[in-house]
Amino acid sequence: MTARIDHLVTSGTFALDGGEWDVDNNVWIVGDDSEAIVIDAAHDAAAIEDALNGRTLRAIVCTHAHNDHIDAAPALADATGAPILLHRDDLALWKQTHPDRLPDGELADGQELEIAGTVLEVLHTPGHAPGAVCLHAPELATVFTGDTLFQGGPGATGRSFSHFPTIVASIRDRLLVLPPRTTVRTGHGDSTTIGAEAPHLDEWIARGH
Repeated sequence: MTARIDHLVTSGTFALDGGEWDVDNNVWIVGDDSEAIVIDAAHDAAAIEDALNGRTLRAIVCTHAHNDHIDAAPALADATGAPILLHRDDLALWKQTHPDRLPDGELADGQELEIAGTVLEVLHTPGHAPGAVCLHAPELATVFTGDTLFQGGPGATGRSFSHFPTIVASIRDRLLVLPPRTTVRTGHGDSTTIGAEAPHLDEWIARGH
């Protein structure tokens, strides 16, 4: 049985470089009726645990360590016993939010996570954050992009730890090479497809942000 994708939206605050913004975050749950992983434990651990509906949580996967994507991760880990996984290049960002609690394991480029018989490949896609990753699930024709790629362009790069040429290279070299029909499930807002976004690469570069 192929895993399914469940979707939850949680609301809270994004804080960085002295600013704060109200945000809605996409939380993605991938699994079957018995086990699952959570991609980006944002804002509300209790709501995420409720959405699991008794399933065993195998891992809490962080696409990057901005506070709005990880603020509920320790509480969810404590409630479920699941390990928190993060790319090592985002540890400095992680410690801004959770200085006294480290992740339990590392994500690395090319690593494969398996849940409910379905493989998700870790793609290191820096730019929005140094340790940003996407998760490609070919069997589900899906890539979970966090804040790397949205409907309409790259994630923001105007704050610390981010770099526009780097995120463009990550999207061009790691994401736009995926099959055009691949659904892009983002960290905020609506989903899109690789085929819908690929024609606009030159426009993004021209905008330069």
